[in-house]
Amino acid sequence: MMPLAKAPRREPKAARVVAVVGLGEDMQVKRTGPNPIDKHVGSRVRMRRNMVGLSQEKVADALGLTFQQVQKYEKGTNRISASRLHQLASILQVPIPFFFDGAPQQSAKPLIKAESPNYVNDFLATHDGLALTRAFMQIEDAKLRRVIVNLVEQLAGDD
Repeated sequence: MMPLAKAPRREPKAARVVAVVGLGEDMQVKRTGPNPIDKHVGSRVRMRRNMVGLSQEKVADALGLTFQQVQKYEKGTNRISASRLHQLASILQVPIPFFFDGAPQQSAKPLIKAESPNYVNDFLATHDGLALTRAFMQIEDAKLRRVIVNLVEQLAGDD
């Protein structure tokens, strides 16, 4: 009996070819990680999923996928197709543009080099950020909320 040939190793989907440089033996392939917009959309999926209290398993079941696929979407490792994004918007009860709010701008020739801070979206996409925001919004006394903001700013050393 002949031995079975091993299947060639597949590269992870996150490694996307950007450019082939050089000729012959000097040829190199440059790779990059997930596209920043794919990562942003995935983080917005995760943030909304956490806001409505759904697990990855429940979202996956609604989509007919495994929870691992939902994880890959949330990390930006796998791109979300237009039809899948439409399904997610329906499941998570948000309009499709919600997923692109605050997304990094990409163009062939950027007009400016300054990047807008995405720390608010990054913070809200975390469990602690969402929990802190929910608890803070439950405080009805505006003066007390201002005292808490001042306290946190002092603790952080923010002038």
